[in-house]
Formats: sequence, structure tokens, C-alpha cells
Amino acid sequence: MNDYTLAKGEAKFADLIWRQEPVGSGELVKLCEREMGWKKSTTYTVLKKLCKRGIFQNENTVVSALIKKDEFYARKSRYFVEDTFGGSLPKFLTAFIGSKSLTNLQAEELKKLIDEYKEG
Repeated sequence: MNDYTLAKGEAKFADLIWRQEPVGSGELVKLCEREMGWKKSTTYTVLKKLCKRGIFQNENTVVSALIKKDEFYARKSRYFVEDTFGGSLPKFLTAFIGSKSLTNLQAEELKKLIDEYKEG
């Protein structure tokens, strides 16, 4: 799977599953009706779509994640940097920071991350 985009409704739905998993599909329908105003058919349509994309599974009427929330958003971030900045983290950081200045704390945190993850 390399489509790490979620429409607004899909993201809210995914967050609901990630918070509640494992959740019975019947209970998920009730939660979606209560929290999102969705009908049963909408819940199952979106669930089926996200299952086909490999994010969730619905086995024996129990819905669970194939990709945890943190991993999904980590992959989304990596894909964004690859797609938008040719995989260049320095180019991404330059664009992200722009003309702002880093605080001393932010600079120290970035230095620690670099030291932690740099190659041997």
C-alpha cells in the first residue's frame, strides 16, 4: 500500500477504529451513527474501502488495524518527503522551517535526533 491519503471522513473513521480496536462491526456501525451521523451502509462502504487498501481488516465481524495509527502517519510522512522533496530530508526541513528561527530547545532536539539516527 502506498496511498497514505485519507479524506476527512475516512480519517475520522480510521481514528475511531484505532481508538476502539478490536471492535465488532455491529458496534462500529453504532459508533459511526452516534459520532458521525453515518448510516450502516456508509460505515460498511468506507470500511470495505479501507480494508482493500490494507489499513484495516474485518475478520469474523471483528474490525482491527493491519497498520497502527503511528505507523500509518509515519509512512505518510516518508511518502510525502519522497514524493515532494525527492526524499531529501534537508530540503523538507528547509521548506518546513522557512524563514523562522529555531529555538535553542528545538535545535538541541534536532541535533539529538540526527545523532541518534545517523549512520555509523
